[in-house]
Amino acid sequence: MRENKIQTIVRAGGVVVNGWLGLPSSFAAEVMAHQGFDSLTIDMQHGPIHFDTALPMLQAITTTDATPLARVPWNEPGICMKLLDAGCYGLICPMINNRAECEAFVGACKYPPVGYRSNGPTRARFYGGADYGERANETILALAMIETAEALHNLDAILSVPGLDGIYVGPADLSVSLQNKMPPDPLGAAVMAALPVIVEATRRHGIIAGIHALSTQHALHMIELGFQFVTLQSDVAFLAAQASATVAAVRQAEVKGSQVPKMY
Repeated sequence: MRENKIQTIVRAGGVVVNGWLGLPSSFAAEVMAHQGFDSLTIDMQHGPIHFDTALPMLQAITTTDATPLARVPWNEPGICMKLLDAGCYGLICPMINNRAECEAFVGACKYPPVGYRSNGPTRARFYGGADYGERANETILALAMIETAEALHNLDAILSVPGLDGIYVGPADLSVSLQNKMPPDPLGAAVMAALPVIVEATRRHGIIAGIHALSTQHALHMIELGFQFVTLQSDVAFLAAQASATVAAVRQAEVKGSQVPKMY
């Protein structure tokens, strides 16, 4: 079966640099896949991406060796199994608050006897290899999102679920839950105090610690804290930031009266 690059990197003591896909475009996914990310996650929780769009995005990612992942819209077994059958090598599930919810999620990601995933890896067998059925349980990743005060309270119970491969912190929702109010403060004191607790718990249970980073500096800080899987913003954020900076630079030049050489 094709290797899961995330597992290879983590087992070697490295850090996985993950990209985040919010644009419903196979071409955008292909462009991102060629930028050097170790893995790419299709976000189907927030934004306009549905399964019919996710499938060609997975095919686009396959033009590189980046490991394809998806964040499912919710803890619902149907979409989990369908995305895995389409070739996802791991799923991130939002709002896992207790052991029972985690067991339901992991069960949908793993074949018996570990879980209850139904057999029918339509595209996955072509992407993963002829022995997909025999090796999927050890290769496909189930990552539970820790993003509520309830999840922190139940952290050890969640992390002890057999078959769970790691967690993924959503700092914005975690901040909302810990503050019990909006707007999010993902870099606030409450979240920053919780992160070392989460990392230490993942080490105790021998699973992957992942988080969504808001900037380069934030990502580097999270790596210093011990996170082994770090997402660098998103394609939407990159597009908006670069477009905004370019427009602002031209506007500023106009105000200063800079002369732009004619190209015609």
